[in-house]
Amino acid sequence: MHAMQYELTLPADYDMGVVRDRVARLGHLLDDWDGLGLKAYLMRERGRRGSSVNQYAPFYLWNTVDGMNAFLWGGGFQGLSDAFGRPSARQWTGLAYEEGTGSNARFAVRRRQPVADSGPLAEAAEEAVREARRLAARDGALLAAAAVDTSRWELVHFSLWEHDRPEADGDVFEVLHLSAPGRDLLPQGRRW
Repeated sequence: MHAMQYELTLPADYDMGVVRDRVARLGHLLDDWDGLGLKAYLMRERGRRGSSVNQYAPFYLWNTVDGMNAFLWGGGFQGLSDAFGRPSARQWTGLAYEEGTGSNARFAVRRRQPVADSGPLAEAAEEAVREARRLAARDGALLAAAAVDTSRWELVHFSLWEHDRPEADGDVFEVLHLSAPGRDLLPQGRRW
């Protein structure tokens, strides 16, 4: 499993209806993308749910590197780049994925944190696995994942929720659409 996210931070007075309309028109295009576990079309608005910015920030969990590369190099990503400019696409290697009992993704929480400079790396990874399990077990959680970027030694925790009171720390996003053609193929549990 590979995680990926790019963020488009938009002006404070940007009409976020433009983002909503774009996702409503185009979101379905990845509903059957080969190699994609899921794409959560995420948005946050300045002054809502603690956000200081307007932002469009889709989050992906990929089953295959081929699927991710086909998206980045084969045209899927080009439309976004043409419309908004090419953003940096952050990537993390999967550590854990857990399913919850929630049924409808309405909100997402993403938390990035550095891996501690001291202590065994295995302990940091195992704690990320435990956190994914804890999040997925909470009321209203649809799923939780943990991944690491070893070029920055940064962990990312990602969870989807069916209610607007997620029991997780981090940046809260509204889910505009969820494409999940290969969600059932995402390997559950510890990935290391």
